[in-house]
Amino acid sequence: MGYQVSADTGGTFIDVVVQDPTAKQVIGKSLTTYDRVFRGMSKAIDIAANEIGMSAKELLAETDLFIYGTTHATNAIVTRKDLAKTALLTTAGFEDVLVLKEGGKQDGYDFSKRYPDPYIPRRHTFGVRERINSEGEVVAELDEKDLRETLKTLEEDGFEAVAVSLLWSVINPAHELRVAELLAELAPNLPVTLSHKIAPIIREYRRTSAAAIDASLKPLMQQHFKQLEKDLRDFGYKGAILVSTSMGGVMNIEEVIESPIHTARSGPSMAPLAGLNYSLQEGLGGDMIVADTGGTTFDVGLSRDGTVVHSRDTWIGPEWEGDLLGISSVDIRSIGAGGGSIAWVDEGGLLRVGPQSAGSEPGPACYGNGGTEPTLSDAACVLGYFDPDYFLGGRMQLDVDAAEAAIGNVAAQLGVSILEAAWGILSLASEAMVKAVHEITTVQGLNPQDSTLVAGGGAAGINIMQIASELGSRRVILPKVASALSASGMHFADIVKEESAALITSSEDFAAASVEKVLLGLEAQLDKFAGRFSENYPDYALEFGVEARYKGQIWAIDVPLQSAQLSSESDQQRLFSTFHDLHERVMAVRDPGSAIEFLNWRARVTVNIPRAQQKFAGTEERVGNSSSKRTCYFSGTGKIETPVFKPADLVPGTRVSGPAVIEEPTTTLVIYPGMAAQVAATGNYLLHIEEDEA
Repeated sequence: MGYQVSADTGGTFIDVVVQDPTAKQVIGKSLTTYDRVFRGMSKAIDIAANEIGMSAKELLAETDLFIYGTTHATNAIVTRKDLAKTALLTTAGFEDVLVLKEGGKQDGYDFSKRYPDPYIPRRHTFGVRERINSEGEVVAELDEKDLRETLKTLEEDGFEAVAVSLLWSVINPAHELRVAELLAELAPNLPVTLSHKIAPIIREYRRTSAAAIDASLKPLMQQHFKQLEKDLRDFGYKGAILVSTSMGGVMNIEEVIESPIHTARSGPSMAPLAGLNYSLQEGLGGDMIVADTGGTTFDVGLSRDGTVVHSRDTWIGPEWEGDLLGISSVDIRSIGAGGGSIAWVDEGGLLRVGPQSAGSEPGPACYGNGGTEPTLSDAACVLGYFDPDYFLGGRMQLDVDAAEAAIGNVAAQLGVSILEAAWGILSLASEAMVKAVHEITTVQGLNPQDSTLVAGGGAAGINIMQIASELGSRRVILPKVASALSASGMHFADIVKEESAALITSSEDFAAASVEKVLLGLEAQLDKFAGRFSENYPDYALEFGVEARYKGQIWAIDVPLQSAQLSSESDQQRLFSTFHDLHERVMAVRDPGSAIEFLNWRARVTVNIPRAQQKFAGTEERVGNSSSKRTCYFSGTGKIETPVFKPADLVPGTRVSGPAVIEEPTTTLVIYPGMAAQVAATGNYLLHIEEDEA
């Protein structure tokens, strides 16, 4: 087994994690290059390679597996930049499905916000004369003459992709398939996405949204992945290339080119996987919250009972107001509060942080690239938490004067000192992050105090202890590779694929034979998929589930199935009981007298990728001795001489009491007064929040 390399391209940094045959990991980090991703990536690979005494070319020559994740698709969806001009074909009379969304606002009575625009403009939506009913019966035949006239105009009008979402195509896809045939005949250069293939689920908006997003991404992401693959091959890499997906697994690059929607949120989806593994590695259990603070966003994800939580309610942008992926993905909630989030003062004189970000070009003011907007990173720089000569391990010089000037603008508007303004920015960002954690945990029926909190992202160490203190967390980990947590998570990922099918039935008259037929059909598809990897990865596992709800409810919950066999009465009663238990845990309501409706059935295959397991020796607790000190500011204590620790000062078992600063090459951990951190045998940092522990 050779080296494995993972790369995660974010809005600000490209993170690279190199794992050697013994599972030891090293990090390389570089600013994201938007014009050509490999330009910045090769720098990050070279930095990581130098850590193990190699060049980037030498490293890739000995690498068996390269795994890539990116926010490129997510950023395109959010900004609406670089997307293909996409036509949407719907059943005539249903052209407004993307306009209506699922309400479109968090608060329907808040008239200060305009109703959000549809993902595809209404003028780019075309009605197709046809109708299939919910039983799969053709009520109105497809009007091919009218359709041909519509299709002829698509290329003439400069459309670059087509999404097709016809009513009840999940029950009978004949008309969608015929539309695809005619498109291949009349507009063969246009990439097409059919809704019944990309998201075969009941719920018209979700299926249509998935088709629209996937189609709009195809030209952009196909070019992105093909260019990256060419650059890697030209650089001399000959091994396998896999791409991380929103489901928390990896796929072949050819598959994500075919269905690029799976790359939306592909980077952040790896952070919960990494967090779960680090929690288990430290013996802290399988209930975990990951708080991943990048340069642009703060992402929160969960694991429960040793399994990463998935959802079909994944919005890109604000909930209800953004755009719904409509596919199963790792449940990640994001807010615009990262290291590059811009601080500003609103019209009422109140301090705000985000959601706008300085990105990597020009970046925070302290980066010295011409940025002038005050950010969270600038606040940390002003407070003394960063060593301007040791940022990114000394590879990047920080401009403290520029940071002070940027924060000074905010301070002047608020009428406070620069240090007070910087502390206010940090505290406000922390409050927003705490709120984000509460929202996802409360919705999932979890108490954050009962879970391990795992910090990730380059900006994680700035305020993770503040967040943990506010949450009341007792088990907190900042991994050694926290600054590249998503890239690290890719080394724990397996090949994952999910198939689903719509079939409505009820606990009152359970269609066992039909359900088994659907599940066994999904199983056969995934067995065939797994067989493609049998030569290198023969071991795989299947799991099944269903979206279900009480009769009359709007929203469904995902219920796991023990197997595809549901013919016996005992198997069915077990399923019903599992639903009642899960509904009570998530919704705090149990109604065993009500009928249960089952909607969308799914099967997921996990093809296991073998990986080495690292072994660690025991530790003895000792008190850390710092190599230097510098002046830092903390609210309540003011300016104070603060011990500063480098990795060389911190052997496993070392305990550091606050106030203190630990400077890893790619992240900085701030230990506030009354708190402490201890180096575990793994090299990870176990954080202690309560004052009596410090």
